[in-house]
Amino acid sequence: MAHSAHTPAPHPFAGLDLLSSAVVLVDGELILRYLNPGAENLFAISQKKLVGQPLQALLGDSPTLSNALKNALRTDWSYTGQDLKVRGPGSDELNIDCTVTPVEADGVRLLLEFRPIDAKLRVAREEQLLHQQQANRELIRNLAHEIKNPLGGIRGSAQLLQSELSDPQLHEYTEVIISEADRLQDLMSRLLTSHNIVRPMQLNIHDVLERVRKLILAEFPNVAIVRDYDTSLPELTADREQLIQALLNIARNAAQALAGEGEIVLRSRIARQVTLAKRRHKMALELQVIDDGPGIPEEIRDKIFYPLVSGRDGGSGLGLSLAQSFVERHQGMIDVASRPGRTCFTVLIPITERN
Repeated sequence: MAHSAHTPAPHPFAGLDLLSSAVVLVDGELILRYLNPGAENLFAISQKKLVGQPLQALLGDSPTLSNALKNALRTDWSYTGQDLKVRGPGSDELNIDCTVTPVEADGVRLLLEFRPIDAKLRVAREEQLLHQQQANRELIRNLAHEIKNPLGGIRGSAQLLQSELSDPQLHEYTEVIISEADRLQDLMSRLLTSHNIVRPMQLNIHDVLERVRKLILAEFPNVAIVRDYDTSLPELTADREQLIQALLNIARNAAQALAGEGEIVLRSRIARQVTLAKRRHKMALELQVIDDGPGIPEEIRDKIFYPLVSGRDGGSGLGLSLAQSFVERHQGMIDVASRPGRTCFTVLIPITERN
């Protein structure tokens, strides 16, 4: 009888994979031996890249935590640190609580459990976002009603003008007015329909991102767009047009913030153990639009998704509000982190079993 020689042995710390909190194991020399999926998600890096490296490669230089870990090794005592600031492998600073527990197992000496201090605040913030989105939808529906009526007049006038024009070359301009009026009429009709109407289909999210990339390059030819795609992502069941419009609105907002010159990064990743609208999801699609522009003005940063709030002259303030509404229809959420030189919009959409 054949041996199952190729069956991999279970990982000695496999049970920690099921925890939603971020867990890291180190040896007596503070060398990283294991990161669970929660830690990979929190620090946005895979354990394959870090196992065997010093803990400093993950947490940066944190004297307070470093001294605490050395004391824990020397005295074999646990340690709890609150509101610690660490700088992960990326450039973003994290505020975390950390519990250190001495252990003796398979060469591991310390178990570190991390919790972002805003984890408790996130649920309250999501509730606030849901209320805000509800108000947004109501306002947008009212605006759509007001916009739809004059659009009909504009289209009718363009048709009458076209019939009066003797020069066929001028018809090109009236055709643009008519086709754009039709496009806006269609958008208004979709805004006025029930917000639960989603036209789902199986799609590759990178096809959506590529469509957004081409549209942005056509409108802003001097913007450099960098692709940072995880090509192993599974297919998603979603409304293709709504996702294109949501991501296009975010990317166009970034290009406008760059004044048409700069760099935008389109990034796709898998996020694990994500809570969205009080529901825990094993996996979610994480899409990021990152620009190196001046950042969102501080006075509107907390209101950036409100309708009619815009950071630039002449802006309608509807683009990001619509993007949020479309993402929310997919049980997802949008978040933003901004400082001068780096603004990052993050879209999270749960990958359900039907996907």
